[in-house]
Amino acid sequence: MKQETQGILVRIFIGESDRHGALSLYETIVQEARRRNMAGATVLRGIMGFGASSRLHTARILRLSEDLPVVVEIVDTEARIREFMPFLDEVVKEGLITMEKVQVIRYRGSKQE
Repeated sequence: MKQETQGILVRIFIGESDRHGALSLYETIVQEARRRNMAGATVLRGIMGFGASSRLHTARILRLSEDLPVVVEIVDTEARIREFMPFLDEVVKEGLITMEKVQVIRYRGSKQE
C-alpha cells in the first residue's frame, strides 16, 4: 500500500477458542493474510464481550473464561480486502465481520526488513 491513500479496515470478531483445523481461527486468518502479502494484520484480545449468542465472555477472576473475545484487524486496499472476503466467509463460521474506509497516513516497514 502507498502512503496517504484510501484503504479498507476489516475487523473480524471471533472467540479465542474458535478453531480452523489444527490452528486457532485467528492464526489461520493472519497466516493467510500474510501468505497473500496483505499490508498487515493485528490480533487484539478482549477482556470482556458478548456476541450473537449473548453469552458473556470475561477475564474477571471469578468468571475466568477460556473463550475471550478476539478481534483481527486487517488493513489493505479495497480490491485486496474484497479478494480476501471469500476466504473469511469460508473459515468464519460464527462471529461478526465489519468493513470501513480508512485514511492511511503512513505505512512503512523497518529498514532491517
